[in-house]
Amino acid sequence: METSNQTLVSLPQQVVVLSTCALSFVGSSLVILTFILWPDLRTTPRTLLVCLSVCDSLSAASYAFGVWRLFGSDSPGCTVQGALGAFADSSSFFWTVAIAVYLYVFIVRSSQRVADSLVLFFHLVSWGVPLVLTVTAVSLGKIGYDASEVSVGWCWVRIQASDRVLWMLLTGKMWEFLAYLTLPVLYVLIKRHIHIAHAALSEYRPILANRPQSSFFSMADVKLTLIPIVFILLRIWSTVRFVLLLADSPVRQNPALVTLHGIGNTSQGAANCVMFVLLTRPIRRRLCATVCCCSGCRPDPQRSAQGPRRPDLSTLGDEDGAGRIRTD
Repeated sequence: METSNQTLVSLPQQVVVLSTCALSFVGSSLVILTFILWPDLRTTPRTLLVCLSVCDSLSAASYAFGVWRLFGSDSPGCTVQGALGAFADSSSFFWTVAIAVYLYVFIVRSSQRVADSLVLFFHLVSWGVPLVLTVTAVSLGKIGYDASEVSVGWCWVRIQASDRVLWMLLTGKMWEFLAYLTLPVLYVLIKRHIHIAHAALSEYRPILANRPQSSFFSMADVKLTLIPIVFILLRIWSTVRFVLLLADSPVRQNPALVTLHGIGNTSQGAANCVMFVLLTRPIRRRLCATVCCCSGCRPDPQRSAQGPRRPDLSTLGDEDGAGRIRTD
């Protein structure tokens, strides 16, 4: 495999990737901020989402530094940036799968006790495994300048390392591949369970089928569909370039492919913010009331006078104080 080539990153590509890094950092920060501001949102699923957002914000920051600097050789700064990016990315994959596993056990297996008992395991694995692998890689001198062959300006596994493919797998790609396989399966099973439960409920209470509640189930269905699809669409470009590197194909340096790689790897935090903040009605209302309460975003008096809200599965993943999945 030829390793003397270097993928050039142009100024427009820098601007685009830096912009998506900024959006991802802001989006991740917004998820964390809403969790801090409103205590009733501090549920177990939201806690897991905050852990994912911490990883996404670290990833966005490290990528932004790398793209801004455009390292041309090994250096201490390159190693630090590459190590932080490798750790944050790997941990992000683990937390993405952990959320799916938690929801599967909670909803499909209907076991809050088992789901909650997994949280400590999620922390140990999602922080511990990436940390151990990253520290080991740095200690062995495997993290450094990669000539943007599987990145877009940032550092990762040293392109000159003889066992670079092994360390690329251990510090990211292996966990990314596992996420590709795991997420669609888990979310399809969750969707199927919810559809069956909703059909059974409608059969015994036909009036529900004609009420606005059906639109709430639709939003939950959309989210459960979007989560794995968005993840794969964002990450697939880096996987394509990795495979092309293994094949020693010059196509990996195609400017369009490089740009898509840069956008995809740095947009996860922004995507999560859209799905779990902006598309979640109760949080969106609170943000509107907080940010623009004096400019027409006041609560709807008619809605406030209606009493308890109907179940809304568009907030799937939130719980009420009793530990049940909250549907409002």
